[in-house]
Amino acid sequence: MQEDILINWSPHETRVAIVESGAIQELHVERTLERGLVGNVYLGKVARVLPGMQSAFIDIGLERAAFLHVADVWHRQSDGDPPSVARSTQALVPIEKQVFEGQTLMVQVIKDPIGTKGARLSTQISIAGRMLVFLPQDDHVGVSQKISQSERDELRSRLQNLTAADGGGFILRTNGEDASDLELSEDIGYLRKAWARIKDAALRLPALSLLHQDLSLLQRVLRDLVCENTQTIQVDSREQFEALKAFGLEFMPAAVQKLQHYKGERPIFDLYAIDEEIAKALGRRVDLKSGGYLIVDQTEALTTVDVNTGAFVGARNFDDTIFKTNLEAAQAIARQLRLRNLGGIIVVDFIDMAREDHRESVLCEFRKQLARDRVKTMALDFSPLGLVEMTRKRTRESLAHMLCEPCPGCEGKGIVKTARTVAYNIFREILREARQFNPREFRVVAAPKVIELFLDEESQHLAGLSEFIGKPVSLQSESAMGQEQYDIVLL
Repeated sequence: MQEDILINWSPHETRVAIVESGAIQELHVERTLERGLVGNVYLGKVARVLPGMQSAFIDIGLERAAFLHVADVWHRQSDGDPPSVARSTQALVPIEKQVFEGQTLMVQVIKDPIGTKGARLSTQISIAGRMLVFLPQDDHVGVSQKISQSERDELRSRLQNLTAADGGGFILRTNGEDASDLELSEDIGYLRKAWARIKDAALRLPALSLLHQDLSLLQRVLRDLVCENTQTIQVDSREQFEALKAFGLEFMPAAVQKLQHYKGERPIFDLYAIDEEIAKALGRRVDLKSGGYLIVDQTEALTTVDVNTGAFVGARNFDDTIFKTNLEAAQAIARQLRLRNLGGIIVVDFIDMAREDHRESVLCEFRKQLARDRVKTMALDFSPLGLVEMTRKRTRESLAHMLCEPCPGCEGKGIVKTARTVAYNIFREILREARQFNPREFRVVAAPKVIELFLDEESQHLAGLSEFIGKPVSLQSESAMGQEQYDIVLL
């Protein structure tokens, strides 16, 4: 199916929506202040060498000096050495014999600064592409361990044939498992150009300069998201349109002809009500056109999707109603997985179907819709309990984790104790305190709803408690408190 890519840019945030037939399929968000340093390449200067710690501090122009351990200092292999020799030889060479104070080094950030700790560095440069990782200082050709052993040898052989001419090491990523030779060649060309620019910058720029920054979301649109089905790439910023055009002309010329500068008066995301779709994607319930609905629950371990008929009664009999609801749900679930970027283990509870041909048709439709996903998925057959278990590769944080945080009131549970439950907890707490202490008075500070309950329906019980412990109990309403929060003050 044909798709359009809409880019909404602002200085603080970039949002990218992929739209098919007027409906958003994927959403990507990048916030300026949350961009990390991992992948950035700098021309650093050795500030201090610590032989006792086998490490060095490198000034790369940040607020704090970065940290380089001897294990992350790349050591060139000798001809004929197996790949493992580089690391074993490196371990025998002390860091003070490899670097010295004042030395200029090309380094790459492998871990962002945290708290008072500076960034962690490596001198082995790696540049990530769409399907490959380029190791310009190495000659090793490898394949991701997540790809099955039976396919790795064939993929390694293909990659060696494609990269033999100009040298350098490459690692095939899992999302390159099904790539064609043309797609791999285009990725190789992009990576070699990127490395050439880094080397050129290292010769021209002074120490403490940034030589290479990992691609922004805007640039990754051209590298990762554009495909043969993409009709247009619309950008609502003239400045970013020109920057993206210049990047595309150098690295992805085929994609440049699809670039357009959106000049409409309405915000670009309003064209397809994308903000409304995002709001719906953050909720549990997804309504289907037929009247049925989905309930999506995301937990730490897995995601569950429950299909319900709801108000759909349009088919001739109950079996057909269930079948048509499940068929529509199969399409909607695949879309929601992409839009919400849900990964890991996913369990789908379709409505029970009595007929085997209905079950096969629903599963076939579900797998067909999943096949459109650019992220790797795998769906099993119906289990004996009528569930479909599947997996979807985790590529980045889910939409909910990116845009939301746990509710401070319920602490992420999604429910809170009733006011009456909290009131009875307070009764028990006062009894415990009365046995240990002898204050003049107990004062209860709680949410307005809890205090109202004490003054109305629970007033008799509160008076009885006060009489039993022989102390007055006063009440204070605090609107800033959540329903489960309370304090018992001893006066």
